[in-house]
Amino acid sequence: MSSLSANMKARIAVVLVPILFGLFSVIIGQDDNWDLRNYHVYNVYALLNDRIGYDLAPARFQTFFNPTIDLLYYGLNLALSPVSAGFVMGVLHGLNFVLLLAIGRQLAGPEGGGRWPLLLALAGVLGPGFRGELGNTMGDNLTALLVLGALYVLLLRWEALAARGGRALMAAVLAGLLMGLGAGLKLTNALYAIALCLACLGLPLAWPRRLGVALLFGIGVLAGMAVTGGWWFLKMWQLFGNPTFPQFNDIFHSPWALENGVIDTYFRPKNWLEYLQWPFIFGVNWRRVTEVAHQLGMWPVLYVLFGVAALAALWRRARGAAQAVLDPRACFFLLFFGLAYLVWMRVFSIYRYLIALELLAPLAIWLLWRSIAVTPKAARRLAGVTLAVLLVCAVPTPKWGNAAWGERNFSATVPAFVQPEQSVVFIAQPDPPLSWLTTMFQPQLKFIGVDMGFPESDAWRTRMRRAVAERSGQHYVLLSAVKDEKLDSLQNKRVAAEWLGWTKDASGCARLEWLGRHVRLQADIRHLPGGACTLELLAQHRNIDLETPNRAIADAAAAHLARHGIALDVASCRAHPAAVGSRTYMYQLCRATPDAGWR
Repeated sequence: MSSLSANMKARIAVVLVPILFGLFSVIIGQDDNWDLRNYHVYNVYALLNDRIGYDLAPARFQTFFNPTIDLLYYGLNLALSPVSAGFVMGVLHGLNFVLLLAIGRQLAGPEGGGRWPLLLALAGVLGPGFRGELGNTMGDNLTALLVLGALYVLLLRWEALAARGGRALMAAVLAGLLMGLGAGLKLTNALYAIALCLACLGLPLAWPRRLGVALLFGIGVLAGMAVTGGWWFLKMWQLFGNPTFPQFNDIFHSPWALENGVIDTYFRPKNWLEYLQWPFIFGVNWRRVTEVAHQLGMWPVLYVLFGVAALAALWRRARGAAQAVLDPRACFFLLFFGLAYLVWMRVFSIYRYLIALELLAPLAIWLLWRSIAVTPKAARRLAGVTLAVLLVCAVPTPKWGNAAWGERNFSATVPAFVQPEQSVVFIAQPDPPLSWLTTMFQPQLKFIGVDMGFPESDAWRTRMRRAVAERSGQHYVLLSAVKDEKLDSLQNKRVAAEWLGWTKDASGCARLEWLGRHVRLQADIRHLPGGACTLELLAQHRNIDLETPNRAIADAAAAHLARHGIALDVASCRAHPAAVGSRTYMYQLCRATPDAGWR
């Protein structure tokens, strides 16, 4: 009966948990991360409006990242309201719980029908990296579904892998296909493909069978990458002579970019001593592996547990223990986990790319304690205490950027251009990203990024000059602008007051005034005709000087562009509002004149 109860709880959880994550995504707000504004919005727009190669790197080198994964978010926002789209994204990310539960049941042995797989799955989706990316477009939470799916297929078809025939072939190829789909959508998932392929060489089979499974898995990976990324690799090859343009151009030698790898090595360990201590280093100092605050205490703990488990296994072998503590599937899982970490550390060391492993970390901790502790009961207690402490310590959620919901995901006030088909708009600021704004400008305009991190070769600069020479109209520069930071806070308060119905009539306004007397509302209440009211900025927050900092931004851009032969008319700069959800982003549009070298 208890087993049936546990199964029923699991069935309820696989429905309820993804829905709860959808609701959490709504509560968190509109996705507003840096990458979204840099290329996730622009790349899909460029694909669907035939602008690949028409605009020239307005989103830096990320302009040429495969946009397939971003079609989902784009399509959701076409079909649904922003809030509904955010809910669906959260639900999709929450499906990782379902796969974690399924994997846990495969590895839990006699306890597979008990509560531990459920608890470990819940712990997995409460990790800091996963929570920080909930509902957003970075892609790590979404592609983790395919990584976990590949692992689950191999564990589910474990017995079939040892047999000859079609069942073994299908299991290995299907697992590889799922992994390849994830790697094609986001190339950083190749680290998991490499790790799982190498782990197949550790299967408890004869060596010819191990090699066969690994080979079939690899074939599946290539097939999956061909489905989700092959069309894009082909397009980049046709347009630029490099399927991963501009990355790995030291291999493909496209004339349109400098011959370097364009690989971010900033976060990698600096020497072999750091490699050996790496989990302790980034566990203490999150800045070594990520740009926003994460509490990463689980990784030093895992590192120590792996070491203690290895010593315990050697001790048992030295004493002649005949039976292994963990079954072969658990050993295979831990081998994959360790290999994936090592590949990640050597190639990237960017924490976002480790989220699929973070999801599996509680299960790894549980299995490692099982291999160390004297009794299963002690292992459960030790694992439970360890995970509880780690989850409490990881409570602050990383903040990649969210905004309050608005009627539209993205909006902007765009001035009219007299001859947009004859104009070029230069972008010369790598930060903050501005390419998302270009999707709301007149489509006849051409946007060109200038010295923003794209590896410009001589041929690329010639292409830029040719594009400018073909247009005889007025040219412009797109710049960021400062805003009154109090306005967003005021808008959020207005939305809340209107939702509560406190601005519609005299009684509601009275409640608002009562609140203002008892709480620091940081806003004035202005009464309107008919008994209605609204919130306004406090007097000291009005008429703030924004022209001076905007002029400083324009002056810095003018000095930068002058070195590239573009004269920016600072006096012509005008600020305009834009928004992600309800968060305001001001931008400046300035006139510019390229010198004779551009003609």
